Amino acid sequence: MSEIELSEAQSRAIAQTVREALARRRISRQTLAEEARISLSTLEKALAGRRPFTLATTIRLEEALGQSLRQETGRPAPEAARHAPDALGSYSRESVAWIEGRYLTLRPSFGDAGAIFAYRTEIAWDADSARLVFREAERIDAPFAQSGSVAVPSQSGMIYLVTNWHGQHRLAVLCRPNIQGEMYGILTTLVAGRGTQLTPASAPLALLPEQAGAEFGYGRIGPEAPGHARYRDYLRRVHEDGYATFFPGAL
Repeated sequence: MSEIELSEAQSRAIAQTVREALARRRISRQTLAEEARISLSTLEKALAGRRPFTLATTIRLEEALGQSLRQETGRPAPEAARHAPDALGSYSRESVAWIEGRYLTLRPSFGDAGAIFAYRTEIAWDADSARLVFREAERIDAPFAQSGSVAVPSQSGMIYLVTNWHGQHRLAVLCRPNIQGEMYGILTTLVAGRGTQLTPASAPLALLPEQAGAEFGYGRIGPEAPGHARYRDYLRRVHEDGYATFFPGAL
């Protein structure tokens, strides 16, 4: 029983609670792993969404933190909870089910000129919070993997992947899927600048049904890699096909 894996929704909720507890108590992941008698690798992978939490790991974390991480499940959602909050577009699951899935995600590498950063984005319905949520996986920089809520307002016809971590925001703005199920848009985030500074940055972003990346995989894809040209063509569509506009600077 202790090796039972929790659901994706439960794992996402537990990861969020653990991250908040770490920040609030100002303890490191290494310290928590030692107190919970689990490996740091196991904790890192679960927090990054690369593997689900098991019942045994969750119980040990609860004992180390002195708080419950599991919510009661199986209760029917009240009528008001069957739709996402107004701030996310007031959508029902039925109206956005076509967005759920796993996507190969492409953007330019912020560290290596000419390289492309490829990872997975999973979008799924979270029954506890009555909304679509997303999480990133297969990132080579796993500690920086993002998760958050999905907004689908009817007015703009766009899809927004929103991360809000204690007031620090990261936003992806995507057009609705085309006939191939591909979504294109832009990512606005922070990148490492000089010294310890963080600098706002935007980049083209492509989300493709995961089978599109089965041949070339994930990671930092350099210009010499077999899949680079194909991945680059996907990113070029953002501007060339009019999915987003990048205004030339006036400086």
